[in-house]
Amino acid sequence: MDIKLDPSRDDLPLMANTSHILVKHYVLDLDVDFESQIIEGTIVLFFESGDRFEKQSGSTKDTCRSESNEACSFRMPAPCHSPVTDTRTFSSKTGYNDFAICGKGEKDTSGKDGNHDNQEQASGISSSKYRCDTGNHGSEDFLLVLDCCDLSVLKVEEVDVAAVPGIDKFTRSPKLTVVSEELRNQIVHELVTLPAGRWREQLDYYAGCSQAPGCGELLFDTDTWSLQIRKTGAQTATDFPHAIRIWYSTKPQGRSVTWTSDQSGRPCVYTMGSPINNRALFPCQEPPVAMSTWQATVRTAASFVVLMSGENAAKPTQLREGITIPVLYFCSVSKHICRCASWHYYVTMPMPASTFTIAVGSWTEMKPEPCLFKDLAAERALSPSEADFRYVGICGHTEYPCRFQNPSATTQEIIPHRVFAPVCLQGACQETLLQLVPPCLSAAHSILGTHPFARLDILIVPANFPSLGMASPHIIFLSQSVLTGASHLCGTRLCHEIAHAWFGLAIGARDWTEEWLSEGFATHLEDVFWAEAQQLAPHEAQEQQELKACLRWCRLQDEVRNSPEEMQVLRPNKEKTGHVSDSGSSVIKHGLNPEKVFMQVHYLKGYFLLRFLAQRLGDDTYFAFLRKFVYTFHGQLILSQDFLQMLLENIPEEKRLKLSVENIFRDWLESSGIPQPLQRERQAGAECGLARQVSAEVEKWIRVNRRPRKRKRREAEEVFEKLLPDQLVLLLEHLLEQKTLNPRTLQSLERTYHLPQQDAEVRHRWCELIVKHKYTKAYKDVERFLQEDQAMGVYLYGELMLSEDSRQQQVAHRCFELTKEQMERSSAEVVAEMLF
Repeated sequence: MDIKLDPSRDDLPLMANTSHILVKHYVLDLDVDFESQIIEGTIVLFFESGDRFEKQSGSTKDTCRSESNEACSFRMPAPCHSPVTDTRTFSSKTGYNDFAICGKGEKDTSGKDGNHDNQEQASGISSSKYRCDTGNHGSEDFLLVLDCCDLSVLKVEEVDVAAVPGIDKFTRSPKLTVVSEELRNQIVHELVTLPAGRWREQLDYYAGCSQAPGCGELLFDTDTWSLQIRKTGAQTATDFPHAIRIWYSTKPQGRSVTWTSDQSGRPCVYTMGSPINNRALFPCQEPPVAMSTWQATVRTAASFVVLMSGENAAKPTQLREGITIPVLYFCSVSKHICRCASWHYYVTMPMPASTFTIAVGSWTEMKPEPCLFKDLAAERALSPSEADFRYVGICGHTEYPCRFQNPSATTQEIIPHRVFAPVCLQGACQETLLQLVPPCLSAAHSILGTHPFARLDILIVPANFPSLGMASPHIIFLSQSVLTGASHLCGTRLCHEIAHAWFGLAIGARDWTEEWLSEGFATHLEDVFWAEAQQLAPHEAQEQQELKACLRWCRLQDEVRNSPEEMQVLRPNKEKTGHVSDSGSSVIKHGLNPEKVFMQVHYLKGYFLLRFLAQRLGDDTYFAFLRKFVYTFHGQLILSQDFLQMLLENIPEEKRLKLSVENIFRDWLESSGIPQPLQRERQAGAECGLARQVSAEVEKWIRVNRRPRKRKRREAEEVFEKLLPDQLVLLLEHLLEQKTLNPRTLQSLERTYHLPQQDAEVRHRWCELIVKHKYTKAYKDVERFLQEDQAMGVYLYGELMLSEDSRQQQVAHRCFELTKEQMERSSAEVVAEMLF
């Protein structure tokens, strides 16, 4: 596959040649410095190649030919003088010594330090095929291609894993006498294929290997999107070193992490789900098929807390007396030596590198009151109604310590969890979030069974976070916007992110263009989880879910009207979905389009498809099937047909009614606009009771709005009903359809429902009403929303500008001026286009 990229287009390239060689494990050893806004250190990659890779001996022909036929020039390594050293001499960076001095550079913005940087080239990258300059190297060498962007790479070297004490147990020779490339690769192969029951030993040896000395520098080069590495004379993936160390540093402007301040004004850094994923945090293989494990040691000033995707609830490295080890940290900007702490996390379940997440800041752990759900958290025997949660048999994934095979894990309704936030949000977390976590986790378990991950951290991220939430292995980010108003928005969003543990993480999409496999499922399940968490009666749950469907139907119609048709398709690659080039590289359509971040079509159409299927089967049959599907496919990557084929096989013939994979592809996944089955359903469906109540309230407000300023004394006052948060959203959406609402009506609306104190979804619609009707008395509510609810406020800027009202445009410019330095990059670009 020729990957031709035009900088004017918005496709995201995945460059790694995963068809030849796969990363099985990463060991990161990093320092986080807030003065220079740089993360620097080393990453050691452990590879595995196989028979299918050996056949690609001419791999560089596929991965190393440029469109202009210009030769790549590789950095020639300096002579390597790495002595054979006992690995204990490398322990100072991992906290085994009492003191260590960590030097830091100035803030890196120039890229003129002599390192190999990913240059932002005006022409973009022309192709994934380069021709290596073989020069005096004889025949062509194998080329390792890693996804890499916005990084300064200092050095790449082969790791002498044979120097690790006790490593000879992984060789066929009792003693290491002659160390060869083949022997080192044999050691790595034995290490990465250790049985799951030996995972602790495996992690220890990974750590030991990561500290082993280098045994020769490797040739490397970078371009805009990749890091290319080769070793002279290694002509196949099998010959290439299977353990390499990369010395590198991030850049302050790198797009994988955001350096900002939290709500208390303290510095922090976190990965925020960038369109380019983690390639500006560490060189990696980005394609989902490159599922790997990892472990990471992160050092930073002792005042900071490091949270990360990891199975262990890490604490700073401590002495026996319980005092943090006083590792010393030299900041070249402040010229001071500071105390620093070391944090260590690990993951034993293979997952795509894109799921790795880190957040470093002055977070405070929120301690719950004595747990009301203690009994639920206790392990207990399964009740008869839950018997179908456990299936006897071997898991279908590659071997790892799997919770689905652990009897105590299958009965654990509430996994251990921690909640972190800036100290200024402690009260809001105590009032809203903390009490919701146990019932939401318990609800998820009651619907889907075994939690795929053993623990969970939840972090309230800074105000510039561009969405309401993001789920990663063992950690969930939530926007501060979910903490306002009552518990409804916080609960539904928490349920959505918890659902991603199953759909999006434990079960991932093999082709990233099929986002509905993650977001559609999470959107459908959030309603079911939330109803269970509230312990609603079946008819109440049904009513609330019908109301939610009504709101999403309105939103989907609006999205279809206002978005390009090509971006409304859930399976844009059609029959080529899941296909990659011979090398494994591919392109994600619209992956870099800044507007795609704000689109909801894959959430909404995916949700309505699953709702349609659940109605066809009946909820009991559908969710029993879903539990079976989770058990069958956890730990694996899927395509749409994997889910649909298994579903149809489980539908009784009388309920199938002409349903087929092909029909579902045609009607739901491969066409733009509103799916025809959904159109027919919404036209035929009757309004639910909660929606009818809203319609009655809308009529009251229309009557109020029509009344003259001076009314007859005998005219009765309207009595308004108390409404649920979703009903308020629907009410305001209906009122947005009115051509005019006078200031008295708007003031009465505000007072009746206390709109400025409602949750962010309600306040968003309220702000839209304010802007549409130029209700100047409430412009302060719009300003507050744009500054405090950045995850939802982007398109309000557009509405302020489209009004062509000078005062509203001043509001937009003033708020952007106050927030633009902290605003997430894609959001800032979209807003700037609206304003200038």
